[in-house]
Amino acid sequence: MRTLDEHTLRRLIDVGRALTSDLDIEVVLRRVLHTARELTKARYAALGILDEEREGLERFHTVGLDERTRARIGEPPHGRGVLGVLIRDPRPLRLDDVGSHPSSFGFPPGHPPMAGFLGVPIIVRGQAFGNLYLSEKAGGGAFDEADEQAVVVLAEWAAVAIENAQLYTRAEGRRAELERAVRGFEATTAISGSLAGEIELERVLELVAKRGRALVEARTFGVLLEDGGELRVAAVAGADRDAEGARMPLDSLPGQVLRSRRSERVADVSARLRGSFEPLEVSARSAVLVPLAFRGHAYGVLCAIDRTKRGPEFDTEDLALLEGFAAAAATAIATARSVERELLRHSIEVQEHERRRWARELHDQTLQALGALQLLLSTALRAGDAESAARQAIDLLGSEIDGLRAIINDLRPAALDELGTGPAIEALATRVAEATGMAVEASVELSGRHRPEIESTIYRVVQEGLTNAAKHARAAHVRVLVTEGDAAIAIEIADDGTGFDPVAGTSGFGLLGMRERLALAGGRLEIESSPGHGTTLRAVVAGPPAERAAG
Repeated sequence: MRTLDEHTLRRLIDVGRALTSDLDIEVVLRRVLHTARELTKARYAALGILDEEREGLERFHTVGLDERTRARIGEPPHGRGVLGVLIRDPRPLRLDDVGSHPSSFGFPPGHPPMAGFLGVPIIVRGQAFGNLYLSEKAGGGAFDEADEQAVVVLAEWAAVAIENAQLYTRAEGRRAELERAVRGFEATTAISGSLAGEIELERVLELVAKRGRALVEARTFGVLLEDGGELRVAAVAGADRDAEGARMPLDSLPGQVLRSRRSERVADVSARLRGSFEPLEVSARSAVLVPLAFRGHAYGVLCAIDRTKRGPEFDTEDLALLEGFAAAAATAIATARSVERELLRHSIEVQEHERRRWARELHDQTLQALGALQLLLSTALRAGDAESAARQAIDLLGSEIDGLRAIINDLRPAALDELGTGPAIEALATRVAEATGMAVEASVELSGRHRPEIESTIYRVVQEGLTNAAKHARAAHVRVLVTEGDAAIAIEIADDGTGFDPVAGTSGFGLLGMRERLALAGGRLEIESSPGHGTTLRAVVAGPPAERAAG
């Protein structure tokens, strides 16, 4: 009986070291096959990997067969016949003539003739992983005990190497999953932070489209919002902006996602979206759709089309990332919509308040004065005292002309258009001082003219500040300072009036109107006040002079 010689033992030790150093399971399997064939001088070698139930072969690797022979044989074996013996009874099996075994089914047409056979199971952690099959020993001899011992040792080395490779693969998979999860969390956190700083709906929608596209590496990304019983493309990234405004019915797939509030991954866009959403689906292959839901209400759908990296089809990781992102996006969109509605409501209230104020001014002053003038003239006609009536009428008309001029100045001062912000504010300070008896000190230090909307904002802020100081604070003295920096204009209005608690807020529209005007001009307002200690308003308006801006 031939036993393992020193050369074979050394070869097995070297092979073991090499196998256990490999962490790629496919490399391990190929090396095992070639080494088994080399050690036994077999013409053909195969390695069958068992399926999950360990009842058949899931994969079958071979060496020694050329491509033409493989093609003639056709479908690889599934683990029946003699191959199935090792699956049912995982112990070494050595045969001089495989065809004579009771379990042999014979060979399929085109299969080369085989006589000698050696089969050895590969056992990993006590469970069968697969089997090594060797046939046709060189020279026509039979496999012997030494061949069997060598392959058994090789199979044990293979089991260790396969287990190491499997552990490494699982560890790498978990590490990659953790890395993807961390990247997703970081991306979603960054996105949430950027969205949280925005309250303008149009800007929020633009950010959602751009950030969503980058998050899942989509070729095209659309934000669809429910509008009038349809879905409207509110924002798009990666496609022509002309797609914005396009509409689609609620019986489309995105509409179904909206109604069901359940996300969908679509492997074949052409089969499910074609014809219903042409602006975003041109040449599309795959898509993922996620509903935008906030506090039980679905606002719309996020639609990502064709992943640009790692293939066009989105996976479950992309779906999970987009669902997490959709939660932050829905919150930002709902908040922006709420702010937009609130600003509109306040704007309407401010306008109505102004209309009522001008109605009172015209009724209490101009209309009553005209009525008094009519009565004066009627009385004079009856008394025959035309000259005295005319003098009184002229005086009264002059007073009312001054009153109307003041109202017109409040609405839109001519000095603001003709002379600029400085002269207009100085004239305003003079009028307020004469009308209220309040001492007004105004200093305007501007380098030149500014855009009309900037000049109007500065004037209205100062106007409202002086009105508040006189009407609400009952101040004796107020100081106005307007200065210009490199990229912004600063406004400070300080009075010595009664003051108030800024945290408690006020019921009037003055401060709200100032904030809205400044926000539209890209500015901001800060209030420093306390009861009994006066009030200081500080505003900043961004904007260089018109001359510099034009250059």
